[in-house]
Amino acid sequence: MKNVGKLDARIRYVIAAVLVVVGLLLGDPLATPSIVLYVSGAVLAVTGAVGMCGLYKLIGVNTCPLEERK
Repeated sequence: MKNVGKLDARIRYVIAAVLVVVGLLLGDPLATPSIVLYVSGAVLAVTGAVGMCGLYKLIGVNTCPLEERK
């Protein structure tokens, strides 16, 4: 069941892109801070694309309208 709405997903995509760009701008792309930013960005992008966020499920948050929860 989806718990991430369309607006929430778009915000996740924007934040994911910003995290990846910041990771690239840090210099060494294989440094630990850059990798943390890449992984965080990937998690946000995947949860936005799939429409399901595990953290939201744990804390009982749902930003998806009823007609989109399929």
